[in-house]
Amino acid sequence: MKERGIAQQFSIKELEHFTGIKSHTIRAWEQRYNLLLPKRTPTNIRYYSGEDLKKLLNVGYLIEHGGKISKIAQLSSEAVIEKVREMQMEAGGLGAAFSQLKLSMLNYDEVLFKQVVSSYSKEYGFDRTVLDVFLPFLSQIGVLWLTNTICPAQEHFICHLMRQELNAAVAEEVIPQREDHPPIVLYLPEREIHDVSLLFIHFLCRAHGKKSIFLGASVPFSDLVTMADQLPNAVFVSYCTTHPSSSDSGDYVEMIEAEFAGTKNQFLLGGKVFEGIKGSERVKTVTDGGALMGLLLAEA
Repeated sequence: MKERGIAQQFSIKELEHFTGIKSHTIRAWEQRYNLLLPKRTPTNIRYYSGEDLKKLLNVGYLIEHGGKISKIAQLSSEAVIEKVREMQMEAGGLGAAFSQLKLSMLNYDEVLFKQVVSSYSKEYGFDRTVLDVFLPFLSQIGVLWLTNTICPAQEHFICHLMRQELNAAVAEEVIPQREDHPPIVLYLPEREIHDVSLLFIHFLCRAHGKKSIFLGASVPFSDLVTMADQLPNAVFVSYCTTHPSSSDSGDYVEMIEAEFAGTKNQFLLGGKVFEGIKGSERVKTVTDGGALMGLLLAEA
């Protein structure tokens, strides 16, 4: 069963995976505040709906921005959505470029999208278009979905257009043939599909004369191990949005340490999911793309 592209039934562990909110915390919120009301299958197994997932993500967003669960739990579902919208607006994104980009997405208007990109790039350059417009907008797409402003098809549409622009920019750059630096392998872990930020890093590598190999989304971990045999000095770079989740990111770093022990390979991992995760000599973690690119240019 599907609901606007989202599976309707989730276990509490799946809720934890999607939201980063621990299972015991979800249960505590249920008991204290009746925040969610799970249903049961004919065999008496508890499950949660797509609306439960959306509500929990909204609640998590409000808490991340300073809200208190005791107060949030008193709000109706409609009030929670409205509060998220208000916070999104306060965070910015109401300039001409953002407004036009939203209209382009909502109306599936490719011509308007290209006008926005052309106009902003002409004034500020393509780098700034990606940094000022694309990436901040992408960070809000999740919020737009949570507040019922867009559907998955609109997200796919706008992300596809961004990928087109980035691929075209990469194609215009000279392919570096340097042998004095280790190759940079750009990948996303399994189930991670948000590759626009990674494509931008690919473009910047090319622009700075760095040899980069773009593998794209949802790369099996075993493929990285196999690739390392062929490229023993490769630097693996990833920028994660949802996978691994915040609760699993520490385990992911530990898995890299265990599997690549004794090799010369390095890993540079970026994204908010790695917040609070301590890196090492082999695995360095940062929470934003700018810091990731700084590490990459310094080390590679």
